[in-house]
Amino acid sequence: MILYFTATGNTRFVAETLSAQLGDEALNLLDRIKRGDHSPIRSDRPFVICTPVYVCEMPRFLAEYLRNTPLTGNRNIYFAFTSGGYSGISGVLARGIVQRKGMRYMGCADFTMPRNYIASNAYSALETPEIERRIRDSAAKIAPVVDAIRSGGRLRSRHVWLFELLITLPFNPVWVRVKQGVADFRVTEKCVGCGKCARLCPLNVIRMEDGRPVWQGRTCAHCMSCIQNCPAEAIEYGQITPVKARYRFDRYRYALKSPQPQADTNARKTARAAGSDRQENSGCH
Repeated sequence: MILYFTATGNTRFVAETLSAQLGDEALNLLDRIKRGDHSPIRSDRPFVICTPVYVCEMPRFLAEYLRNTPLTGNRNIYFAFTSGGYSGISGVLARGIVQRKGMRYMGCADFTMPRNYIASNAYSALETPEIERRIRDSAAKIAPVVDAIRSGGRLRSRHVWLFELLITLPFNPVWVRVKQGVADFRVTEKCVGCGKCARLCPLNVIRMEDGRPVWQGRTCAHCMSCIQNCPAEAIEYGQITPVKARYRFDRYRYALKSPQPQADTNARKTARAAGSDRQENSGCH
């Protein structure tokens, strides 16, 4: 069984493609996470957990969910990480979760996908050809992963160095407290009150008041699900996002069929944003 969480469609693409090629079920964990549903999940075939990478590790809320949810039946667990180019210490943390469950960690696969994190100017915008290339390259990488899972083999994971652990483990919680605040989220007059942002928020941080979203608490996962999936593009983060294009995988699905870039309004907006945001970053969010 393939278990996954997705914010803008990158991880769903990998999960659903694995599901189709393996002939196995794919389960989106969003509703279970939102409800706090930790009832057992059973699979007679190996588990494949597909997850994005936030701040160099898998989302903390997802890691916590996996720790507290019994996985029964098959004892083998594979992981697939989608990131902007660096999966950080995700594999080490995944191995630890699996071992504490008394199950077998079968390795992980890394997929470099287009970045979706737009709430910081530290992450440079990607041009449309690069977005398309990343999608095509990731699609081509799925077949060998499927072959390994079918044969019961292990996926070869990247080596995580000690210095990566020493940097990331203390850095991540500080980043969350300092950089993942909700105070700068705001909604503009374009809001249609559909409530999609609240339905997609994995941490239930958003509630609807008088037909408009309100962000509660001090921090959130910064998964970008609310801002990227708003059908009216009515959600902004301070003064950082008004000039930035929105990203959802489905807007670029055409790249799987055509190797040629397609120019559209979103691509032109991306190019404009890139002009004022050239700083390169490993993009591990």
